[in-house]
Amino acid sequence: MTMGNAWWNLTLRFLLELSALLGLGMAGWTFSAAFWRWILAIALPLVAAVLWGTFAVLNDPSRSGRAPVPVPGAARLMLELVILFGGAAGFYLAGHAATGIAMAMLIALSYAFSLDRLAWLLRQ
Repeated sequence: MTMGNAWWNLTLRFLLELSALLGLGMAGWTFSAAFWRWILAIALPLVAAVLWGTFAVLNDPSRSGRAPVPVPGAARLMLELVILFGGAAGFYLAGHAATGIAMAMLIALSYAFSLDRLAWLLRQ
């Protein structure tokens, strides 16, 4: 088992993915009013989840290996970073600064222990 695929890091990554969706939803709720608040609070995480599940690198060992829409590794990495750090920024901007900062630090930690996966992604 490689360092990037350690059980604790895969668990952390999954929890960060879920947290990112929550952070995006909170941002949508906080920065819109009335009817649009509901739409954005649901749409932002839904769009992020669809993008996350759709655009993948073929045979990614950290995922199922399936790629509904295959993309280069660098594009996948950028998508991950935008969604994960976007969720952290969502918490921060919605008034939960400590949560946003802690999430950003955990994202960095997870990627620091996934250097083998990062190298693999950038070779694809």
